[in-house]
Amino acid sequence: MNREQASRVLQQHGALMVLGVLVIVGSLAFDSFAKPENAASVVVSSSFLAIIAIGMTFVIISGGIDLSVGSLFVLGGVLAAYGSQYGALVALLLPLAVCGVVGLLQGLVIARTGMAPFIVTLAGLLGVRGLMLAISDEGATTYLVKDRAFATLGQGEVLGLSYPVHVTIALALVAMVLLQRTGFGQNVYAIGGNEQAAALMGVPVRRTKVYVYVMSALLAGLAGALNAARLSSGVTILGIGLELDAIAAVVIGGTLLTGGAGGITGTVAGVLLLGVIQSLINQVGSLTSAFQQVVSGVFLALVVVAQRLLSKAQRLT
Repeated sequence: MNREQASRVLQQHGALMVLGVLVIVGSLAFDSFAKPENAASVVVSSSFLAIIAIGMTFVIISGGIDLSVGSLFVLGGVLAAYGSQYGALVALLLPLAVCGVVGLLQGLVIARTGMAPFIVTLAGLLGVRGLMLAISDEGATTYLVKDRAFATLGQGEVLGLSYPVHVTIALALVAMVLLQRTGFGQNVYAIGGNEQAAALMGVPVRRTKVYVYVMSALLAGLAGALNAARLSSGVTILGIGLELDAIAAVVIGGTLLTGGAGGITGTVAGVLLLGVIQSLINQVGSLTSAFQQVVSGVFLALVVVAQRLLSKAQRLT
């Protein structure tokens, strides 16, 4: 294996390697860390972030960014809880419809006006948060999930894992195929690598951009709906900073912030890595949960520096 191949492997699978090391160290250091109950807790708590991060992966590979997913997550939860009084189908479709429209509007503005995704989705973050507060009387009203079938979607289990985990696994598999084995996935990579060259090759740049932002919004709304089913209520104080966690997981997983490179496997590994770090901090006991943000921030900075060095090494070879 030459230097270029080694650099590519480290960039794509570095998070998975670090995850494996942390799991081994945690298992040796703490008796309770390797217990099935703790592993299941990490996986379940990470599943909602993973769903959001899958959509964020497509956005970042295309060269964009989506800051609205945290607000869409909490809006999806509130709408799902509100809609549950009309049945499970409404509880699931209402947040998907509203969040999908938000993603469509953001995608159209970005694709047709050329405005920076950071600005457009930042406006979306604020606007969606305001819409959620208007629906919930500025957070004073918490809607409860009234449909038992919908609540089961978030609380039921199969093979010892809750339904949201199985949904996450299914979505990850579909996303892998979509990204690696379809023309749409190749278009996403092409646009992130060089948008002007992609347009000259006949890639439908505008349409592809709209699709990735709709996908990101739909997955954020779905994650919020599943979380509401799990909690049996549409909690209005959730989702703050969740977009940063999703971006961190995607970048830690090896996706370049500049676009054009990345994958779903790395993103899932990045999400689990953040979950394992939180679990290890809880195992220590003397550290607060806020310490995870410090560790995650330092780790993210190291990953970005490593990506830059690896990219430079690939150009030199």
